[in-house]
Amino acid sequence: MKDKHIGMLMGGHNAEHEVSLKTGKALSEALRSRGYDVTDIVVDVDLPSVLIRESVDVAFVALHGRWGEDGCVQGLLEAMRIPYTGSGVLASALSMDKVFAKGVFRQHGLSVVEDVVVAKENLDDFSVDDLPFALPAVVKPSREGSSVGVSIVKNESEFSRALADVRDLAGDVLIEKYIKGREIQVAVLDDEPLGAIEVVPAEEFYNYKAKYQSGAGTRYLFPAPIGQEENHRVMDLCAKAHKALGCSGVSRVDTIMTGDGSFYLLEVNSIPGMTQASLVPKIAAGLGMSFEDLAERLLNGASLKA
Repeated sequence: MKDKHIGMLMGGHNAEHEVSLKTGKALSEALRSRGYDVTDIVVDVDLPSVLIRESVDVAFVALHGRWGEDGCVQGLLEAMRIPYTGSGVLASALSMDKVFAKGVFRQHGLSVVEDVVVAKENLDDFSVDDLPFALPAVVKPSREGSSVGVSIVKNESEFSRALADVRDLAGDVLIEKYIKGREIQVAVLDDEPLGAIEVVPAEEFYNYKAKYQSGAGTRYLFPAPIGQEENHRVMDLCAKAHKALGCSGVSRVDTIMTGDGSFYLLEVNSIPGMTQASLVPKIAAGLGMSFEDLAERLLNGASLKA
């Protein structure tokens, strides 16, 4: 790869633009420190012409959210025959859509939280009484990332407000039964689980503020302080989820661990945050893998998948 021109794709048009810029810049710096020829590309509608003008040989996809993590850019790169990092078109699309991802998990016998899906056109007619389970519940848009639009609702007023908040976000509305537990997240690299980390947010859950706001008070415990048997089970569960969706490269799989030691899959992030403060690099560092080593390994996995 040292003789290739690398295009670092970052930014994009969605709520995760700023997060993606941080991911892309951190990765660019890491690769340049190893002698790679990297050009930062802030993705806009002119991306095809920019890729041609810059003579990009390999694309490092550091995009998050819609039009970047959901298979759109991956499809463009396949059509242009430019090898790229991470998951392919289908795996990216499935991972981004929480409803379809949960359908795949269920088909593979993997544990997920009970839920109901409400189409946007039916929101005005949907009420708490239509839920197949009692509050509290978690309301989330099915095709957004970084916990954008996610809220825990405990009463009818909060429920109505949450539905209004997600109306203009991407995808149908996914409403899940609230399960109290510990947030255990696993990095999976090239189909193998790297390690499990526990996230202890100062907020009610690991929301956008807890993830990205400086001084939010979130604590990260690596390795996750769980038993050996529980660690084995969650690593196996997350690796199976990664493979079930057909993911490539690195993913971060989020779970909830209940008091009885059961694990429930929440989602697979096919392009997790990759700043030095992000979870996957924290796990890698805990295993002795530097951020530069991790960036280089992901780059060396770039390929066409179609």
